[in-house]
Amino acid sequence: HSSRSTPPPPPPHPLGFLAATMELGPEAFRGGQFALAAEILSSQLAELPQPERGLCLRQGDALARAGRMAEALDSYNVAARLARLRPEELRELTESFALLVRDKELRLPPWQGPGSGGGGAPEAADPLGDPACCRPPEPLCCPSCLRLLHEPVTLHCGHTHCKRCARSGAPADLRVNVVLGSLLEKWFPAENRARRLCAEGDTLREKQDLAAALEKYNQALELGESQRAELCTAMKNYQKALHDAEILCQNKPHWPKGHYVKAQALSGLGRIEEALKEFLYCVALNPEWNSMKMEAQKIMCEMFFPAFENVPDSLTTPFCNRTSYTRLKPAFLSSINTQSSSEDGLTRNPSQENDVYRCIDSSVSHHDFYFEENKKTLGKVLSSLPSANLKRKFSTDGEDLQNLDVPSKIHRKDATCGNSASLPIKEIPTNLMDASDFECSLCMRLFYEPVTTPCGHTFCLKCLERCLDHNPHCPLCKEKLSDFLASRTYKKTILTEELIVRYFPEELSERKKVYEEEMKELSNLNKDVPIFVCTMAFPTIPCPLHVFEPRYRLMIRRCMETGTKQFGMCLTDELKGFADYGCMLEIRDVKFFPDGRSVVDTVGVRRFRVLSHGQRDGYNTANIEYLEDKKAEGAEYEDLVRIHDSVYDQAVSWFTCLKDNMKAQILNHFGPMPGKEREPQSNPSGPAWYWWLLAVLPLENRAQLAILAMTSLKDRLIAIRRVLIFVTRKRPR
Repeated sequence: HSSRSTPPPPPPHPLGFLAATMELGPEAFRGGQFALAAEILSSQLAELPQPERGLCLRQGDALARAGRMAEALDSYNVAARLARLRPEELRELTESFALLVRDKELRLPPWQGPGSGGGGAPEAADPLGDPACCRPPEPLCCPSCLRLLHEPVTLHCGHTHCKRCARSGAPADLRVNVVLGSLLEKWFPAENRARRLCAEGDTLREKQDLAAALEKYNQALELGESQRAELCTAMKNYQKALHDAEILCQNKPHWPKGHYVKAQALSGLGRIEEALKEFLYCVALNPEWNSMKMEAQKIMCEMFFPAFENVPDSLTTPFCNRTSYTRLKPAFLSSINTQSSSEDGLTRNPSQENDVYRCIDSSVSHHDFYFEENKKTLGKVLSSLPSANLKRKFSTDGEDLQNLDVPSKIHRKDATCGNSASLPIKEIPTNLMDASDFECSLCMRLFYEPVTTPCGHTFCLKCLERCLDHNPHCPLCKEKLSDFLASRTYKKTILTEELIVRYFPEELSERKKVYEEEMKELSNLNKDVPIFVCTMAFPTIPCPLHVFEPRYRLMIRRCMETGTKQFGMCLTDELKGFADYGCMLEIRDVKFFPDGRSVVDTVGVRRFRVLSHGQRDGYNTANIEYLEDKKAEGAEYEDLVRIHDSVYDQAVSWFTCLKDNMKAQILNHFGPMPGKEREPQSNPSGPAWYWWLLAVLPLENRAQLAILAMTSLKDRLIAIRRVLIFVTRKRPR
């Protein structure tokens, strides 16, 4: 036997390995495994004869998300050597820096912004639209300007804005919410006055009267308003703007707008590095604020990766003598430290990465050396972030950043600045809290489902609906509310309800208990059942109604609110008010008209007998018991079936012989005659065809009522047979 050695397999082709792993990196990144994604991308780069720019960028993104900032900057630097970086390519890096600040410096919980993720939404959402206006910040702050409400107006959606903020796209005649306006005056007199001064300053500023506007802002400055700082920036008085912005940030360290104003002032003074800190604060406090994110990306792009012509030829030039941007680079880079990936169970091969970097053209090697020199002085920017009123500060040498890790996920959303957690307001003085400030002027009880009219007055929803049943005018100022009534969309005033829930939970619980007891009482279909006194109604037969009287508007609405959707129908009675027998109707649909009238589609359900008569809020009520037919058995049942079949055939013969125009009218109003049932006693009220026939026969209401009250199907069949014989004989030949 001769042994033959097997030749070793050929080494895998680099491009084959690259193709095999091409999808693994993005998949790991999408799954939040950023360290793994970075290692995969590093392996892909090592297999290439020359670095590929897109892979370098993705590797930088993964390293930044993994918290390995210095290594991420290396990857971005490689990409920058191949083609100049664009600010939008540093989004992941900027978000990672911002999350680092939010998590470790601000000690804030993970961001829970409004809306769904995925990005793509416009930067500036319409403050009056839906759902943009349905993302209000802290109560008593305007969702649009994020400041204490001034001249609060409640929009049709139920949310409240400053009148000035709500003007764009809203009706011109918006009225101030009387209840909320009075409460703001009572609770925050000084702040309310300052907001009024600022509003006056805004008006003067729009008219280009800057000096007068500045005077108004000066008067409001003690409350930390931001307009004065913005105005000073517009007037290029950056030093004064910075002074005001620093006071604002000290008073409200978690307010993104304050840091934005400060960043603008610092930019105007040429202090770009410090401006970047403030922009990062804006993004840390609200990761959805895309315009601030882009500002940070622009600065970082120029600081870390300027065009080659901006790099000094002599790298030995003293740092203090360099140009502004190159002077920024070491200071900022000194704030970030690398994070070991060993905690992820992964190891990096420095020589492998060095191989990649050595592939860069030697003509820019001095730039890389300059970049590496900058990284040796890590520790200043994040360590010098303003920490007014915060518990923790970083040391300047960066040692406190050794083990910082960036949260692995951030919601990629595009929206405007508006994090409710970032805008605390002054607590309402407890001695000024009074439940009587939230009383409905109609029922004199605590607001329940408060609704604000276009004229600015607030009422309980049910109270307002009852008033509009009688008169389409505001119960207080008598302003016409026809358009408001026509919309039929009475949205609750969210802010008023939130204040009640927050500050008067016990009173609200009692108020809710009273309401639920009322609804439970109204839901009883045996006791105090609402009675519509109008016409005859029969089981299984449709009964359309035109409702225009205020008392019946209220009655129908209550039937819908309780969920029973049922009420009784009885004939009128001169002595008792309404007859002793009737039929329950079930509401199938309601069509409302702009003036409050409605057409109600109902169908008969079951018969009842009135035990006692009563009234509630203007309409009739009754205690009732339901009627059921007595069951026939044995020979009686056989006799019942014979009579049933005979009368049915007689009814069909009568209807068939009617004139075409009369048949058409009957069919149009009552529909076709139901078919004969196999079991006449299957329904407690008898067969459906019988009630259809009773409804279409030319009988007086009193005769129909007498038949309705019968509990013997045999007696009703005999009675209807007599009627058929009579109308057949009377038919003209």
